[in-house]
Amino acid sequence: MIPIAKPLIGEEEKKAVMDVLDSGVIAQGPKVKEFEKEFSGFVSASHGIAVNSGTAALHVALLAHGLGVGDEVITSSFSFIATANSILFTGARPVFADVSEDTFNIDPDAINEKISAKTKAILPVHLYGHLADMNAIMELAHDHNLAVIEDACQAHGAKFENKAAGSFGTGCFSFYPTKNMTSSEGGMITTDDEKIALKARMIREHGSRERYVHEILGFNLRMTDIAAAIGLCQLKKLPEFNQRRIENAQYLTNAINNDKIITPIIRDNYKHVFHQYTIRVHESRDKVVEILNKKGIGAGIYYPLLIHQQKLYKDLGYDALLPISEKLTSEVISLPIHPSVTRKDLDYVASVLNDL
Repeated sequence: MIPIAKPLIGEEEKKAVMDVLDSGVIAQGPKVKEFEKEFSGFVSASHGIAVNSGTAALHVALLAHGLGVGDEVITSSFSFIATANSILFTGARPVFADVSEDTFNIDPDAINEKISAKTKAILPVHLYGHLADMNAIMELAHDHNLAVIEDACQAHGAKFENKAAGSFGTGCFSFYPTKNMTSSEGGMITTDDEKIALKARMIREHGSRERYVHEILGFNLRMTDIAAAIGLCQLKKLPEFNQRRIENAQYLTNAINNDKIITPIIRDNYKHVFHQYTIRVHESRDKVVEILNKKGIGAGIYYPLLIHQQKLYKDLGYDALLPISEKLTSEVISLPIHPSVTRKDLDYVASVLNDL
């Protein structure tokens, strides 16, 4: 089986972990601080706040912006459920807007239609590694005095006009093992706003900025030095990992020769880092996935249900009309193009697809 994802853990990561274990400082410590500095520098943001998951990053970022009961946050239903659940965690309400068909990302025009007096923030998702239309989104946010929290959990190193994901608004990243880089589990918030950074640090650590002095309600969402040590090694490798994903994606696109298949689209001036290489088929999507899996290709569907179609959200009364999102979720198939995939693997994937 050619797996859909595979973390690349080398001797450097193993040694870094052993060094932390030998140091005796294994909870949040100097490695976390170093990782925050290096990752925020990579994104070109002033501050990095490490947490224990991408979900925690979203949750803390929303709370740091003051989101709460009675507020609305406009986001995409075409995402992993953590995107919207993080909004629910604060007491605010997700409002779902439709996406653009070419990039799978939230459509600024659809956002504009959803803005109300209760809207306090926009939470765009950079799905599969391609940025949302951040120029238009930031303009909307400015015009309506809205916060912008970027779900960049799939977009480490992605850019628009050389500006990185996570540097437009408040960025939120995941380091889960399937991502473009990993820390085993972990997340990061990036921001240029010193007040947001301070509040986020307090929220992740029991509402405290001084030990045993607690000013606000917070949580224990800290990252360990063990995870940070892995993350530091992975961050050094991330540009190479991303380049291999980009090259593999281009190679596969060139090798696919079947008019039943729509290959990924990259808008001009965008750097797509291909967390997922996602094709579309208009008919018999599930049958195509079955064929691929039977032939040893780890194809996946991200995501088979939109968030508002999940039982949790139906029980909350959600019944959004999102025709483009609904169409896409019935068509998408993600294929393996991670750095471990070989040209021989890609030729095989293309040959199976071309024979459909």
